[in-house]
Amino acid sequence: MSLFLLLLLLSLLPISLSQPKGTLIDCGATLKSQIDGREWLPDSGFLSGGGTPKNLTIPVLFPILSTVRSFPNHPGRKYCYTVKVYRSAKYMVRTTYFYGGINGRASPPVFDQIVDGTFWSVVNTTEDYANGMSSYYEGVFLAQGKTMSVCIGANTYTDSDPFISALEFVILHDSLYNSTDFKSNGLRLIARHSFGYNGPIIRYPDDQFDRFWEPFGDANRNDSSNANASVSGLWNLPPSKVFETELTTNRFQKIELKWPPWPVQDANYYIALYFADSRERGFNIIINDVPYYKDLNVTEAGLVVYATEWPLGGTTNITLTPSSGSALGPSINAGEAFQVLTLGGRTLTRDVIALERYSWTGITCSGVRVVSLNLTSMGISGSLSPSIANMTALSNIWLGHNSLSGPIPDLSSLKMLETLHLEDNHFTGDIPSSLGNIGSLRELFLQNNNLTGQVPNSLTGKSGLNLRISPGNSFSAPPPS
Repeated sequence: MSLFLLLLLLSLLPISLSQPKGTLIDCGATLKSQIDGREWLPDSGFLSGGGTPKNLTIPVLFPILSTVRSFPNHPGRKYCYTVKVYRSAKYMVRTTYFYGGINGRASPPVFDQIVDGTFWSVVNTTEDYANGMSSYYEGVFLAQGKTMSVCIGANTYTDSDPFISALEFVILHDSLYNSTDFKSNGLRLIARHSFGYNGPIIRYPDDQFDRFWEPFGDANRNDSSNANASVSGLWNLPPSKVFETELTTNRFQKIELKWPPWPVQDANYYIALYFADSRERGFNIIINDVPYYKDLNVTEAGLVVYATEWPLGGTTNITLTPSSGSALGPSINAGEAFQVLTLGGRTLTRDVIALERYSWTGITCSGVRVVSLNLTSMGISGSLSPSIANMTALSNIWLGHNSLSGPIPDLSSLKMLETLHLEDNHFTGDIPSSLGNIGSLRELFLQNNNLTGQVPNSLTGKSGLNLRISPGNSFSAPPPS
């Protein structure tokens, strides 16, 4: 558990007033669009295949909610978006969902979302949709390569097709949340609120990164007399608008908040609480009966008190109690809470692209690479994508007893391949002679297909190769015994 107090004045960090930088994807759209001066792109260029674009037939509040990309509900299968990013840059990743009845059922589906191979969250929009609202999920992640992936994971929670409305990658300033080790962890947003505020969500242009600050008002404790407090330069760069209101009380009373306003799972959390006041205040902060900060002195310069890994679980109670001798009661302007996610093994993007058409059941990884693919008797149909040759760490491929058809692609780039089982499918055409150039290949099973031509000499004469090409197939000359 670590806790820090930052007191940063106006001039410490430059403030940019430009538009948020990044990639905005309108899922299911077919054309580019401009919304509030920002360009949204159709999603087809970020998917290597799969999914169906659909138009909603009900009114929506925002243009990006009028279309979705829907995916077949095959439990265990992932559908991935791959986006070019700047290596080592920090990104806010946000997904947006508005069901709109696209599956013909009253309730929306429930499914998973994964970022760069790390489980991000379950997507359950049921309550929001029942209230006529869209749902969004936000996280902060480091780009560890030149691309990042966000995958929709079909599951067995509901028997309905998963979908997505919008996907955003926004570059963040280096200073934001910089106490987090983003090489090992990501941050999943749990709550972000502007206290004492009852207006619409605060976002761009008030927040230069278009983070969403939801209202958290209390008619008995709201105060807008703090509008003259001038704050900037805090490392997380909260918008100045969140300091125009506050929750406060008189000098003899404490403030008790249930915040985040919903139960959280047992985990470690990054918590940042923001304070500024033109009238000097002193108070103590307690979270779930554990002292968080003692004798905090708040001025108009502004400060943030944050913890990088504070354990929480269930309901969270935050209590602000007046310090001894303080002339004013406590106050609070804003807060952010993120669950700290431990990053899983990141699968290289070229492997993600190659695997998008398959269930991830039967995938074996070593570090960040896929080394084994066992999808025997999985009911797979269609052609074998040539992009599988980009998975250069593969040592074993078992795709037998399926309904794969078309030619066998060139796999000569798989220099570590030891076993290739393609038996009992519907492959056609010649056996690629380049398979004989894979020095590590020890097993090649091709029986019971519709292959033609001659068996390459590079295979029939290959020492140590267990080659099975019959029964089945229609070669122009019988293979040597």
